[in-house]
Amino acid sequence: MLSAALPTGAAFLREHLRAPLTLVLLVAIPAFFVLVFASVLGEFATALGGDLAQRAATSISAGWAAAFLSGTLAFFQVSSSRGADRRLALAGLGSWRVATARIGAAVAMAVAVSAVAFATLSLRSGVEHPAHAAVAILAFALIYIGIGAAVGAAIRSPLEGSLVVMLAFSLDVFSGPRMTSEGGIAAWTPTRDAAELLVAAGGGMASPAADWLAVGGAAAGALAVALVAFWLGSRTRG
Repeated sequence: MLSAALPTGAAFLREHLRAPLTLVLLVAIPAFFVLVFASVLGEFATALGGDLAQRAATSISAGWAAAFLSGTLAFFQVSSSRGADRRLALAGLGSWRVATARIGAAVAMAVAVSAVAFATLSLRSGVEHPAHAAVAILAFALIYIGIGAAVGAAIRSPLEGSLVVMLAFSLDVFSGPRMTSEGGIAAWTPTRDAAELLVAAGGGMASPAADWLAVGGAAAGALAVALVAFWLGSRTRG
């Protein structure tokens, strides 16, 4: 299955990177989040009763940049490619191979997005634990692949689906760790543990093994959801 999925996944990735808008957003979104959105995030946290310091807000904004881009791209991979994916499946590739190729392309894009976000963060303020920060940013991106793909599988309309992705993203951002006083839905947001890791890495603090395991589990679960969503999008009726 992998021998057939790899070249198809590479073709999907080239399709994304050929679009000039994608390349522009790949640079512009991380720059906006880290340089502009971070200060707004800190002010919102204060207003909501949280204690997100400016340095922590800058660090976590890199994760949000990766999450936003990866989730949006995953959504449009599912919602706008159903017809093409079904034709590929009918041509002999099969639904699972198409889904594997799609998930491979989505993960490759997530790595690229995370690398740009990490580089922007490093240039903006530096990172005390760069390896920890890089993994945490990638975790944000992988988790949002699952969210974006799941919404794409459930909602066919590009407008309505993109609004749902944006709503989920906004709730996650403004209900996340240190954004509000204790309680509420902060403990149940999908990126809570990744956010804690990223804030700790930006401040030069180590994180317990339990947090790393929780982040790994969340990312793996999100990718499993995305794989099923891509499979549903390419499944042939019969």
